[in-house]
Amino acid sequence: MKSFPSFGPLFLLFTFEFLLLTSCSVSSKISKSAKNTVLNAAPLKTAHIGISIYDPETGKYLYNYQGDKYFVPASNTKIPTCYAAMKYLGDSLVGLRYEIVASIGDTSMLIEPTGDPTFLHSDFISQPVYNFLKTTPIRFGVVLPMVNTISYSGGWNIGDLGENYLPTRSYFPVYGNMVCISVNKGIVSSEPGYFSKNNLISYGFRNGRAEIKKPSEKNYYEVKSDTNVSNYKQQLPFSIDLNFPKVLIEDTLNKRIDYSYSRNSPVASAKFLEIESAWFTDEQFKSSRLKNPKIIHSQPTDSLLKPMMHRSDNFFAEQSLLMVSNEYLGMMNDAKIIDTLLKTDFKDLPQKPRWADGSGLSRYNLFTPQDFVTILNKMKNEFGMERIKTIFPTGGEGTISSYYKAGNGYVYAKTGTLSGVVALSGFLYTKKGKLLIFSTLVNNHQASATEVRRAVERFIESLRKY
Repeated sequence: MKSFPSFGPLFLLFTFEFLLLTSCSVSSKISKSAKNTVLNAAPLKTAHIGISIYDPETGKYLYNYQGDKYFVPASNTKIPTCYAAMKYLGDSLVGLRYEIVASIGDTSMLIEPTGDPTFLHSDFISQPVYNFLKTTPIRFGVVLPMVNTISYSGGWNIGDLGENYLPTRSYFPVYGNMVCISVNKGIVSSEPGYFSKNNLISYGFRNGRAEIKKPSEKNYYEVKSDTNVSNYKQQLPFSIDLNFPKVLIEDTLNKRIDYSYSRNSPVASAKFLEIESAWFTDEQFKSSRLKNPKIIHSQPTDSLLKPMMHRSDNFFAEQSLLMVSNEYLGMMNDAKIIDTLLKTDFKDLPQKPRWADGSGLSRYNLFTPQDFVTILNKMKNEFGMERIKTIFPTGGEGTISSYYKAGNGYVYAKTGTLSGVVALSGFLYTKKGKLLIFSTLVNNHQASATEVRRAVERFIESLRKY
C-alpha cells in the first residue's frame, strides 16, 4: 500500500503564515491603490471618504478605510429597500385585494389598494388590475388601506418637490402619479386626459420653446409656448390627497365608485366619505379591512426592482417600501417598517443606520460602508447572484452606462448622487473569477460628480487583478 507523508505542525504553521502573508500583501496593495486613485486624488483631498472591500469566501475584509464611519449614502439607500422588497413582496406584486360582499345598495365588491406603483404606469403594458376593474360588471367600493404616512419624507430638499424625479407617495398610485402634458402647435393635451378635460391646464404665448410649470400645490399647470412648437412633452407630478386617486380612476374607467367603506359605520351603506387627513389610529383602520380577500397580482416583482435600481427610480423605491410595510405589517407606514427591519433582518448590521426613506433623497439617511457590505452579502446569500445580476445594473447600463466598460459583466453596483455626495456599492468579479463586495461612500466633495466617479472607477478597476 502506498503511504502518504503526514503533515506535521511545522508544515501547517508554514501554510497558515503563507496564507496570512498573501492576504496581507493583497490588503497592502489595495491600500496603496486606494491612496493613489481616491484618497490622494486632487478632486477628493478635502472630501470625507469611506471604503470597505470584503471577500465573502473567507468572510474577511481585505480593506477598510473609515468603513465604520457614517455617511449620507444618497441612492445607495435603495439597497436595503431592494433587499426588503426581494424578501417580502414575493415573486409577483400584489396589485389589488378584493372581496365580494352581500349587496349594500349598489355595491357588491370591495377593493383594497396595496400601494402598487405599476397601475397604469407607462412602463408596464400588461395591466391585470385595470382589466379586472374595467370588465367587472358589479359596482365596487374602495376600502382605504391603513395609511400612516405622508406624501413626502423628512430630509427631502424642498427644491426637489414638484420635480419629475419626485412623484408623491400614495396608497393607490395612478399613472405613476405623473401627468404628461403635450404641446403641438398651440394644442395642449394630457395623459391622463382628466387634466385637459377639466381645464386644469392654462395656455399662454411665449417666444421660443415651450415651458410647463406647476405653480402651486394644487393640480393646476401653466403652459407657455410659441404656436410653432410641435410635439413637445413634459412630465410633472400631480398632488395627492385621499380623494384624488378615486377621481382619476373614475375618469379612466368611466365608472362611478364608492369610497372608504367601513364595516362598523353606523350607517349601513357604502357612501363616499370626505376625509381630509391621512393620519388615523390603528384601531380606526382595522374596522375597515377586508376579512377574506382575494388577490390580483400585477407584475413580476423584479420587473419593478430592475428599473428602480437601473435608473435609480425614486418613486418605485418609495412605493416598494410602502408595499413591504403593507405586506409585513398590514399598514403603509414607512417609519414603522424601517424600525421593524432594523430590529429583525438588519439587527446584525455592524453599525446601526439612521434610515429615513426608501429612495435616499433624504439627507437624514446615515449608513456606513460596512453596513452596505453586510446587506449586499445577505442579499447574495439569500437570493443568489443570478437574481442580483438581473436587478442591479452592470457596466454600460443604467446609472453606470458610461462606466466600467473594460469587460463584460464584472461589476454589478448601485450608484448614489446628491450635492456633495457620490456613492457606489455592489459586487465585483476579479479577472480570476473571485467575487468581492465593496462600498465606497464620498461626502462633502467640491469636485464634479463625474470627477469623483472616475476616481472611484479607477480604484474599482484596480481590484480586478486580485
